[in-house]
Amino acid sequence: MRRPIRALIASRLFPPEVSAGAFRLGALARSLSRREAEVTVLTTTPPSTAPTIADPPGVHVRRWPVLRDAGGNVRGYVQYMSFDIPLMLRVLTRRFDVAVSESPPTTGLVVVLAGILRRKPVVYYAADVWTDGVISMGAPKAVITIMKMLERTVLARSARIISVSDEVTERLIALGADRGRVTTVGNGVDTDVFTPEVEPAASDRYFVYTGTMSEWQQPEIFVRGFAQISDEVPDVRLRFFGQGAMKEQLQRIAEELVPGRVEFGGVVTPEESASWIRGAVASLVSIVPGIGYDFARPTKTYAAAAVGTPVLFAGPATGSELVRSAQLGHAVDFNPVAVAAAMRELIAETEDGTRERLRAQRSSWARANVSLTAVAARVSAVVSQAALGTAGKLGDASDRPADRDEGQAA
Repeated sequence: MRRPIRALIASRLFPPEVSAGAFRLGALARSLSRREAEVTVLTTTPPSTAPTIADPPGVHVRRWPVLRDAGGNVRGYVQYMSFDIPLMLRVLTRRFDVAVSESPPTTGLVVVLAGILRRKPVVYYAADVWTDGVISMGAPKAVITIMKMLERTVLARSARIISVSDEVTERLIALGADRGRVTTVGNGVDTDVFTPEVEPAASDRYFVYTGTMSEWQQPEIFVRGFAQISDEVPDVRLRFFGQGAMKEQLQRIAEELVPGRVEFGGVVTPEESASWIRGAVASLVSIVPGIGYDFARPTKTYAAAAVGTPVLFAGPATGSELVRSAQLGHAVDFNPVAVAAAMRELIAETEDGTRERLRAQRSSWARANVSLTAVAARVSAVVSQAALGTAGKLGDASDRPADRDEGQAA
């Protein structure tokens, strides 16, 4: 009888941290465990703001203290190194048949090097393209060159590469990835947590933003849009949950433009997030156009769809097309005037019954197309194939419904 596969997952993000990456890898660990693999996760000690939850059953989670920024994130070169440098020894002292690494590419490089030394395959989980990210942030040329070199090395030396969308796949191939080793699996949300059956967190009228508040999302667009209609709807509020580099600036803008009308609730559990989304007029999702993330389909969109709440998306064509084609809400250009107009329409839809009439339809679409459990099953199949040295390829775009090629931008 063949012994169980020993799978190792190395990532700075893992539950109970509240992020799309953590949810994605938590689901993968559970899926591998259901396949009777022996799963070990090498991750970080969670921040004090993280909710208290149990580790997945049958999964051995090993945590390491790391440096975090003021917002509690492992974000920045020094913070990444505080995880990556000890990671080499942590990986080399574990027995495994296959290792899975997620971004950043510095972490991927450590795991790839350990895999070479141990003569074991590595699966790289590419939720996005970091070279594009550093370019969009205006990083110095030397930093871009180094990042491109690191990312290309990881892609070249990984046995298999997991991509979350067709757009990400094409960018990976442009960086030198072998198309035959890339499997596009899509992205998703936990449709057991994000469901229309959850109890709304509040009964008043509000728009909600959940998750990361970063430079490439710039959710201040919603505060500026709301400021244009706030006098028309004195009972409506904005609520933000999560953290990120833009949070303090967002708070200052809110206090300046609409004092007392915007609330910041901090980091909440997925269950709490689902409840706040359930009661909202709409869920707010944004991507700044033209800075390297135009291909993204944010998981916030899927979370709202799974609950049945409409999305107000402000950003480029890829995310807009998803919202429009699946009738998930309103998609507008990234400017306050367009946001304000959409907010008026969405408030009207709560009053005329349109929001509730379409709730079941939106939720059904999410269950059929963006179930995180189904995505994790596709990834765990690829990981198992890599461990066994088989060449089968699962989860290509041709094997999935057209709506399943969603990218990630939490």
